[in-house]
Amino acid sequence: MKQLLLPIAQAYKADPESVYNTWFVSSEDRLKAFRSIRRGVGTVVEDIKQKRFPNDFKGSSLEFVLSCIAEQKQVFEGAAHPFYWKPKLRIPDIYENDENKGAFGEFLFACLETADIRILEREVLKLAGRSIKGLGPAVANILYFLHPTLFPPFNTAMLNGFNALFQAKKKLGSWDSYLEMRETIIEANSTLGTLSKDLGAFSGMLFEIGVGRLAPDSNGQQTLAAAQEKLEKSRRKRHAQVEQDVVEERLHTKVQHQLSELGRTLGYDVLVARNDRSAQYQGRPLGFHCLEHLPDLGLSPEVHATAELIDVLWLYKGKAQIAAAFEVEKSTSIYSGILRLTDMALSIPGKEEHLYLVAPAAREREIVDQLKRPMFQRPDEFSLGYILFEELDRHFESLCKLGDNHHILDKLACRCCV
Repeated sequence: MKQLLLPIAQAYKADPESVYNTWFVSSEDRLKAFRSIRRGVGTVVEDIKQKRFPNDFKGSSLEFVLSCIAEQKQVFEGAAHPFYWKPKLRIPDIYENDENKGAFGEFLFACLETADIRILEREVLKLAGRSIKGLGPAVANILYFLHPTLFPPFNTAMLNGFNALFQAKKKLGSWDSYLEMRETIIEANSTLGTLSKDLGAFSGMLFEIGVGRLAPDSNGQQTLAAAQEKLEKSRRKRHAQVEQDVVEERLHTKVQHQLSELGRTLGYDVLVARNDRSAQYQGRPLGFHCLEHLPDLGLSPEVHATAELIDVLWLYKGKAQIAAAFEVEKSTSIYSGILRLTDMALSIPGKEEHLYLVAPAAREREIVDQLKRPMFQRPDEFSLGYILFEELDRHFESLCKLGDNHHILDKLACRCCV
């Protein structure tokens, strides 16, 4: 692939009027835009959070963000057009639909808060999965300015350039097309190695091809097309895995929510794992109405840090004493979840807390096998049982209505005795 792309890239870089030279490497405005856009996206998130975001594009904080992007004239002219509110078509449906508006805000918030590509890919798939009317991959232009080495920009000229270079038939309004393009662009840019890790440089080359200022070598296009198909097969496999991760994350969040609600209903203070407090269930963060941090339980710093990562803790009201602890395991290691619980339990004097693994019925055999290990058969030191997702979901409302304290779980939990 490198030998096929190299002459095109060299011609692109050698042309003093190409966007590589007039925009990518020499424009101070481009560098300033990254700072301005990041701040602007933060304002959009706050406006949505605080219910200040208007029901029109004009005058909104989003207009400021897209104006900053559109000012990169050669490459991004027209970037704001997909976000203009079109009343007759009711698109894009992020101005009048509060649920869609909230989802858009959550997406932008997540993209500001992390540079972990696995999390970012999940967030993109979540947004795409909502099929918000009129909100297609034009959002990728915002993503590019937040994460320029992970997401390429996207517009008609770049799409046309991509299709011409790789003999593809990608579509403008399709998230699938954008994600497939992204995989190919990242791989091709890495193989080429002569432009920049910033994907704006490669996308600028596609732009030049798309507007007809740069012509690909027709002799090598067949090979490039074959290479792209191989990449897309790999992408589809990873895409399926990421989609599965999204499903599992939603289920994990639902179970944490149910355990949190049940704990509060039974009169306990509740702590959600430190890294999950901002996760949302039905529009509300899991950490809402929960303790902000784990009180001093007399643990060593290492064990205290581990305890803060336990999915849900119930503590006696106003006391630094744990009543029950829950590790939710959808697909992660059962063994590591048990170790987190027992490590904490063995470090706390009193041994009054009850420990539970919460997992789907499909993993019950695996749980039982782990709990039969001699190291976990220590009834005098801690009480360890398991609750199945399906049982918790089936009896959740009854538990909330009829329970007085954590002993209500005795009717639901299973224990393994050798």
